[in-house]
Amino acid sequence: MTDAPDLVDPDDLAPLSWRGVDDVVIVGGGLAGLFCALKLAPRPVTVIAAAPLGAGASSAWAQGGIAAAVGLGDSAEAHAADTIAAGAGIVDDAVAALMTREAPARIADLLAYGVPFDRDLEGKLLLSREAAHSQRRIVRVNGDLAGKAIMAALVTAVRNTPSIRVLEGFVAEDLVMEGRFVTGVSARPLGDHAAKPLHLSARAVVLASGGVGHLYAVTTNPVEARGGGLAMAARAGALLADLEFVQFHPTAIAIGRDPAPLATEALRGEGAILIDRAGRRIMEGVHPDLDLAPRDIVARAVYEAARSGGAFLDAREGVGSAFAGRFPTVYEACRSAGLDPASEPIPVAPAAHYHMGGVFVDANGRASVDGLWACGEAASTGAHGANRLASNSLLEAVVFASRIAEDILGVVPSAPVSSRPPTTRALGCVKADDAAVATLRRWMTDAVGVVRDGGRLAAAITAFDDIRRKAESADLRNMATSALLVAVAAERRKESRGAHFRSDHDAPVEALARRSTLTLADALAGLPPAAEPRMAAS
Repeated sequence: MTDAPDLVDPDDLAPLSWRGVDDVVIVGGGLAGLFCALKLAPRPVTVIAAAPLGAGASSAWAQGGIAAAVGLGDSAEAHAADTIAAGAGIVDDAVAALMTREAPARIADLLAYGVPFDRDLEGKLLLSREAAHSQRRIVRVNGDLAGKAIMAALVTAVRNTPSIRVLEGFVAEDLVMEGRFVTGVSARPLGDHAAKPLHLSARAVVLASGGVGHLYAVTTNPVEARGGGLAMAARAGALLADLEFVQFHPTAIAIGRDPAPLATEALRGEGAILIDRAGRRIMEGVHPDLDLAPRDIVARAVYEAARSGGAFLDAREGVGSAFAGRFPTVYEACRSAGLDPASEPIPVAPAAHYHMGGVFVDANGRASVDGLWACGEAASTGAHGANRLASNSLLEAVVFASRIAEDILGVVPSAPVSSRPPTTRALGCVKADDAAVATLRRWMTDAVGVVRDGGRLAAAITAFDDIRRKAESADLRNMATSALLVAVAAERRKESRGAHFRSDHDAPVEALARRSTLTLADALAGLPPAAEPRMAAS
């Protein structure tokens, strides 16, 4: 845990407690939240972020890039077809089509915000290929720095936009309701569970709070990805969708770090191969696309190899001496652990990486609860289905953030402009995992991980409900609520499809080739009688 500035003095929060209504409140300082705020300008927006802008966002850690059909011979239709194929039968075709059609315009927006995408000698965007894409359509920055560069450009743009107020170091804990309407957000300074909650009233609330990766003991996600937004929306009565579909990235670098560094899929696109401890190709005979097969298939193969002696990513021939220059982030992560990826294989293991599920939204990002929108990993748009296509996550974030901004501008009356401080910081630090958090994360990895079965899922559900009921902090209660919802959805889908694999139901069922929906009330109503949970075997 790194040192951080002290929490803000409670008296300094007084300017935030003005008796008025914020125009739009956005929960989350990642790509989706910041892009939405910029698209809403010059309309007043308040962004609530637990970490300094960009620092706690999974988007900043994205290495591969952003997918868009901007190359010769490619098309939005081909991109949509690849997206639908990867989604294992439950992608919303219309949503995939609109997302891929709008991709070039959103790339143009990012360029206008100053993102330095890689170009060739003629000045054209330099494109790479990733798993399950039929074309080279991944727009990158310096090999594996796309997420970091995109977030840096957007943070600068937000800091320079007077209409955007940023509350850094505040954790949103709950949505404020008036009847069936979301009318605001309750937040608290990071790490100060005893502080009086700060209530922000709003004409519109946008959840861009990220995913659930850090509910798992092995993840590539930052600590802020703890499912807070999902739990908040669930308690407000929002409909949720596809929660069982958690994507595990097959090549997290297995060097004992939390979160685990990521070895980008672009490495395999450039010729790196997966091998076991004996040097045999892991994907040989598993799938015709070998190392560029869909992520769920690769993740399960790596999972089995890791359990049987070890799995490794071998870039010695495919990348070799060019590694440091072409993939600097991965290179530095390996070197910090004493590995030279140019001359030795990289140990890898699957890690929780991306949540295809989330708050159910329509094509304009509207949730089922009035006054609430959601985008980014917190939302379930139907674009990803059961298994997200590589590099579609950043694309979905900007496409739907833009659509939400357009929708709000068209349907929500503006609040009167008020005098507000542009930036307020209350930066504490997230406490080290206590026993309950560590137990929750272990249950998620062991029972709701790459391979699942009904017995372990039922036991995990009981454990999460017990943690939820006993939680003394809003953060732990939100974590347990989100973990419970994911586990319930996984237990109810009695088949294997995409990223959801059940060893006791190991084949897809045609009748279940549809999206799933769930509410918190429904999940709690179906809980088994209280029992003493037993820890799932690793």
